[in-house]
Order: sequence, then C-alpha cells, then structure tokens
Amino acid sequence: MTRSPAELLQGTVDILILRALAWEPMHGYAISRWLAARSDGVLAVEGAALYQALHRSERNKWVTASWGLSENNRKAKYYSLSTAGRARLQAESTVWRNYAAAVSKVLSPA
Repeated sequence: MTRSPAELLQGTVDILILRALAWEPMHGYAISRWLAARSDGVLAVEGAALYQALHRSERNKWVTASWGLSENNRKAKYYSLSTAGRARLQAESTVWRNYAAAVSKVLSPA
C-alpha cells in the first residue's frame, strides 16, 4: 500500500486518536493530553489537526460521538471507538509496526 507523505501524516494522527480511544471514551482535550503524556511530550496533536481528524474519523464511522460533561463541568463532545474503528486500529497498527521496523533497520549501523 503506497501513500503520499500527506496521507502518512494524516494516517498517523488518525491511528493515534483511535489508540487513545481504545481504552475509554474521551473528549478532544483529553485525547490531546493522553497522547502527550503517553509520548512523554513528543507528540502534540491539538487544535485544528485534532478536530479535523476526529471529524474525519466520525465520517468514516471509526468513532461515534455524544455530548457529556467534562471534568470541569463543561459541555464536551465525547468520542468512542466503534467496531469499525477497532478493526481499523488493528489493521493500521500492523502497517505502522512494519513501517517502523523497516525504518529502524535502515537507521541501524550496518
């Protein structure tokens, strides 16, 4: 499967969001915090990129959304991983693990 750099970047954000939602429903800000914490601050997915990816995932039926209250009693849209989203996460995880292993081989000293 060949992808353009833009598609790879977009796909990266998508899979990161799906992974965050694999544990429990979250609102956008909580997803952003989870990704930053899980990556020791290396991955910052926030603002427009985050919400574009969430809306794309919703359109693709990888996530469902419902309104609720956040930790500070503010109205927030909570996203949950759908069955299709779980399948997408599993398939894309395999692709990314293979890709990362290949890049690691290339970067390793000969």
